[in-house]
Amino acid sequence: MAEETLEYDIVIVGAGPAGLCAAIRLAQLSNIQNLKLKICVLEKGNEVGAHILSGAVFEPRALNELFPDWQTQNAPQYTPVTHDEFLFLTLRRGFNFPPPPPLMRNQGNFIISLSQFCRWLAEKAENLGVEIFPGFAAKEILYHENGSVKGIVTGAFGLNKQGLKKPSFQPGIAIHAGFTLLAEGCRGSLSKQICERFKLREGKDPQTYGMGIKEIWEVLPEKHKPGAVLHTIGWPLDHYTYGGSFVYHFNQNLISIGLIVGLDYENPYLDPYEEFQRFKQHPKIRSLLEGGRCISYGARALNEGGWQSIPKLSFPGGLLIGCSAGFLNVAKLKGSHTAMKSGMIAAETVFNALITKDTRELTQYETLLRQSWIGEELHRARNIRPAFKAGLYTGLAYAALDTYLFRGKAPWTFRNKADHTCLKKAALCRRIQYPKPDGKISFDKLTSVQLSNTNHEEDQPIHLVLKDPDVPIKINLPLYDAPEQRYCPAGVYEIVRDATGENPRLQINAQNCVHCKTCDIKDPTQNIEWVPPEGGGGPNYSLM
Repeated sequence: MAEETLEYDIVIVGAGPAGLCAAIRLAQLSNIQNLKLKICVLEKGNEVGAHILSGAVFEPRALNELFPDWQTQNAPQYTPVTHDEFLFLTLRRGFNFPPPPPLMRNQGNFIISLSQFCRWLAEKAENLGVEIFPGFAAKEILYHENGSVKGIVTGAFGLNKQGLKKPSFQPGIAIHAGFTLLAEGCRGSLSKQICERFKLREGKDPQTYGMGIKEIWEVLPEKHKPGAVLHTIGWPLDHYTYGGSFVYHFNQNLISIGLIVGLDYENPYLDPYEEFQRFKQHPKIRSLLEGGRCISYGARALNEGGWQSIPKLSFPGGLLIGCSAGFLNVAKLKGSHTAMKSGMIAAETVFNALITKDTRELTQYETLLRQSWIGEELHRARNIRPAFKAGLYTGLAYAALDTYLFRGKAPWTFRNKADHTCLKKAALCRRIQYPKPDGKISFDKLTSVQLSNTNHEEDQPIHLVLKDPDVPIKINLPLYDAPEQRYCPAGVYEIVRDATGENPRLQINAQNCVHCKTCDIKDPTQNIEWVPPEGGGGPNYSLM
């Protein structure tokens, strides 16, 4: 439903690093040539940065290209990395890897808040003439009669849970553009539709994912080490579940702490959120957090498939950029620099098409990207993550072999398979008993959700759609013991029963959703589809 139509040269869906850098580069080129392009960026969060979450140790390679003098341009606070440490954790101890693997070394990098960084990029974009609209979720793709993409429609406001108009109803806005760039981030809803419609994943490996859970802590001054970076592997995860943790010390006695769990895990009783709470109780971590306070929480899925899971990047009328396509370098635990560079390459490709009036599909974008340092970096790292499917020790051994002997140029490429196919039946797996939270270091899910500042208008259509409402009770509950109760880090999914303890049903607490997209990825029957709620809903991150 749309009553108003706006016309732009380029519409960009998503105000993350990729989308904002694409807009900035387009505006830079437009100003140089005095073309005055009309560029629009849509952001579903209530402000730029509200839905941005990353570790984040930031590699400034792309930023140096976009703004060579960025350090003199009032950039948000950044902390140069001063020390790297990489530990293998057991239940009570931690053992150093001396030195950290080459891809985990961070000399020349910075610890930042990516949400604050995106707010700064947005200011730069607006100063160059880009129009940014936060609080508007792109809901639907528009197509020309010939099948090419014409633009998007934003979601309507003021529908009740039944989809009927409330007095506050406002229809969506149609935005037409010569080119549509999808920069929605990991598992974007429109990107998913585009990949299916234009068969962009044909001949490619499935994308695979991790779940990243993160907190910001204010620690005691005597425990704070500005610039210190710690990564760990091992405990609390078993040796066949991929994952690891990070602890980054940035400014004002603040640290970022988090755990990443590969979503190809097998045991349906595993709960990534609870694994993170256990991790914080490790003696080496608890001693850092004691006396401090947790001030923010968030969670987000991240792409892990790498080189072999990158889809075709162009479609008639537009391009996939950033994590919509999947340029995260898992071996480095970094993707902002590659996302930014992809947006810049996309901008240059679109600009050349505009000045030459070339209306064909922009297939040269993929060629340029694969020939860039993004292609070189991801191709070299392509086998490291898949090697861990054989277990922790095998993965470590292969990573050393690939890094030091083959130097990323082995004459083979390991394959990926979809995460939702990896879950085993509950009857074949060990139930995991997690300790109760202590309320000081570890917390329950609802307490954490409060720290994410998540808010949704409750009387709106549920944005977590069940394709078949019978599947959760008929299939997921008896076969997998309802894993959606555990893989969701926000307590969205809950099996409830009547007073007799019978007649189970799945209750969806959509107001808790932090937009991590894990349910869309991990549901074993692929019965859950995440679609955008009303614009402006969801978490409101300030430091993530």
